Amino acid sequence: MRMRILETDRLILRQLNIDDDEFILELVNDPSFIRFIGDKGVRTLDDSRNYILNGPLASYEKFGYGLYATELKDGNVPIGMCGILKRDTLPHPDIGFAFLPRYWNKGYALEAAAAVMKYAREVLGIDQVLAITTPDNEASGRLLEKIGLCFERMIKLSEDAPAVKLFTSEGERDTKI
Repeated sequence: MRMRILETDRLILRQLNIDDDEFILELVNDPSFIRFIGDKGVRTLDDSRNYILNGPLASYEKFGYGLYATELKDGNVPIGMCGILKRDTLPHPDIGFAFLPRYWNKGYALEAAAAVMKYAREVLGIDQVLAITTPDNEASGRLLEKIGLCFERMIKLSEDAPAVKLFTSEGERDTKI
């Protein structure tokens, strides 16, 4: 079942499902994903299905939102994922996105992220949206600023975790973490 959440001029954002296992396996093992987001330990199609079940599908069930498959309208080709996450380590939901490198620099991530921000506010009723990036992920930082988030400060999501950049919704300063 492919439940559509959003549509933009060029994209469809829909819930991920088990049939996305090959796409997710490719996406989460891309060197840029591992560098900027982290190694999810997904090495096989079974791992990929477990990632989908225990990540996005569990999030849809628990929170009513999560990461969505982002597809080109032309041909329904999956190119990335974008959506809202709720982490135990952050006080408010955060936006996340990852796209296969062959679809970078075409405006797709900006188009998807802007639509997700509007959806978060207008449909989900989320007032404050956060985001985190690695300190060296300048492209994602620029995209977050384009959709209305501002760098606030460096934080650690846990004692032994490396520091990450925290971005907050415009006008929502001094988030307590």
